[in-house]
Amino acid sequence: MDRIRAAREVIDPVFLDSPLYRCEALEPLLGCAISIKLETANPVRSFKGRGTEVVASQLAGSDSRAVVCASAGNLGQALAWSSRDRGLDVTVVASRFATTTKLDRIRALGAKLELVDGDHELARERAAAIAQYDGIRLLEDSLDLETCEGAATIALELAPHIDQPRIDRPVVLIALGGGALATGVGYVLKSLAPAVEVICVQPLGAPALTHSWHQRRVVTTDAINTIADGVAGRIPIPEVLDDLLVVADDAVLVPESSIVTGLRMLLDHAGLVVEPSAALGIAAILEDRDRFAGRQVFTIVCGSNVDLDKYRRWVSL
Repeated sequence: MDRIRAAREVIDPVFLDSPLYRCEALEPLLGCAISIKLETANPVRSFKGRGTEVVASQLAGSDSRAVVCASAGNLGQALAWSSRDRGLDVTVVASRFATTTKLDRIRALGAKLELVDGDHELARERAAAIAQYDGIRLLEDSLDLETCEGAATIALELAPHIDQPRIDRPVVLIALGGGALATGVGYVLKSLAPAVEVICVQPLGAPALTHSWHQRRVVTTDAINTIADGVAGRIPIPEVLDDLLVVADDAVLVPESSIVTGLRMLLDHAGLVVEPSAALGIAAILEDRDRFAGRQVFTIVCGSNVDLDKYRRWVSL
């Protein structure tokens, strides 16, 4: 907890104290009280800037001024933003099938972008090879504690609103991808608001870490099939699973149809254009209304870097 509070001190305030509000317009449709933590109201439009601020501040004070990471798009964009004014040399490895908007922003922010003909797992392998060959820092999202501790600062802001006598059986729904968001936020909430139920949400088309949580061992998948590219991993990190088993009360899977419905509901009733990963919490409620009926639910809207052409097709279905 001391490290997480220290992380908050080095994160640019532009990423801190993101809006948290009760979205009453959604409540009649969902059957529960729903509060949104809006992690898109910042220059990189995702929560990833919290973690990259911690990493970049450390590198700025070290002898090593270069860093490489694999990214589905949001981490690379955030790392480029955090490194730009600190004079760091950033390389981002991504799949050439990643969201074009995200790739364009990585380039615009001054990072070197290398594309691979494969998915995110191949990008991770290539980033590791570059780091070893060039002798530079490899930033591994969710494995490097700085990414988890940066994400955990979200929960420092959430906890006072959750740990209140008037709130009965509170629940927080967290998008589950690599695991930095879920483990970081989960750790702080279980420490500061232990009555809260922490539920992680993944797409049915990218279920590896959810299956791993239920089976209490690493389970990999051969392929992914989801529009939620920000959480589309096949090979869970063992250390992340160990942490997730401690802080998560449940991990659930949701179908693409509920993710799309969640996107439309956030647009129509909250005025929010978000990427599919950010709609996972809403999708979880839609899939199990009885579980959340009458409860105070908090969900983290984690990113809004979306391909608008694809988004228009999704929400018009």
